[in-house]
Amino acid sequence: MRYTGPLALAAAVALYAGSRVLWRFGADETLFGVALGPPTLLVLTVSAVVLATYGGYRLLGDVLLDHTANKRRRHDVRNVLRLGFGALGLIAGFGVVTRDWVSVLLSLGVVGFAITFALQGALTSLIGWLYIVTKRPYSVGDRIAIEDTRGDVTSVDLFVTEVWEIDGELVSSNQPSGRIVTVPNSVVLTSHVVNFHAEGVPYVWNELSVQVAYETDVDFAADTMVGVAVDYLGDEMAAGVAEYRERLAETPVELDVTERPTVNVVQQESWVELRLRYLVHPRRGTRTRNALYREILDRFNDHPDRVAFPVSRSR
Repeated sequence: MRYTGPLALAAAVALYAGSRVLWRFGADETLFGVALGPPTLLVLTVSAVVLATYGGYRLLGDVLLDHTANKRRRHDVRNVLRLGFGALGLIAGFGVVTRDWVSVLLSLGVVGFAITFALQGALTSLIGWLYIVTKRPYSVGDRIAIEDTRGDVTSVDLFVTEVWEIDGELVSSNQPSGRIVTVPNSVVLTSHVVNFHAEGVPYVWNELSVQVAYETDVDFAADTMVGVAVDYLGDEMAAGVAEYRERLAETPVELDVTERPTVNVVQQESWVELRLRYLVHPRRGTRTRNALYREILDRFNDHPDRVAFPVSRSR
């Protein structure tokens, strides 16, 4: 596959050179029963254009992709090359067929004006793709929510974005359903996009709520929840908070971000709600919450004299 581009370019040069030779010396001859007239020469020339376009795309693509380590950028580079070489090959093909490049360009302008009305949806999606590539509201690998779709971006093509669905009709709790949802790129121009894993901030804040009775030693319960979170998250949260602060420093937003988990106490009608707040990677949110719940409940149950749960009739 590494030599596909050079081989296609070599074949294009050979076909074009052969068509020029036949046109100059043997346009009225036959070869293996095939008349070497203008139609045959035109087919050879158009084939040369197609091979040259494909060869140039593969050759330039291999060079650029080899120097692009980020897989998200590789995806964008591949799409840009496809669009550029596709347009170039189309113009060159029409130019060869009509032999009038000026007329081709003018015709393409008229046709493009007509296509604008006939293919408004497709053109709007193409504009949406350009917006995605330049403004980067999301890219391949990000977890996003857009309109009613929530999931991980697997592909961003010229017209559609493919999302690996989570929290759909089949499953919940940030678990993937296995379904691929196709979203037109035009949606990004008219809807808000929530990115849970943007470049520079690969963490989100999560909350875990535990309901306890009013008889509970609230300070003890809160300290226990913080201790469980610190033991489980280790240094990961501190590192995430450092990145979070660096990102905030680039903006005018001022927030007090603590390095340790915190507990907010909320008074309800018949119980007290303790909300543990911590920083976690979005794809590990459910696993982390489950582990914290189990450990916190085990520790609470080890101290029934200090932590009580509300009875069922009060809930």
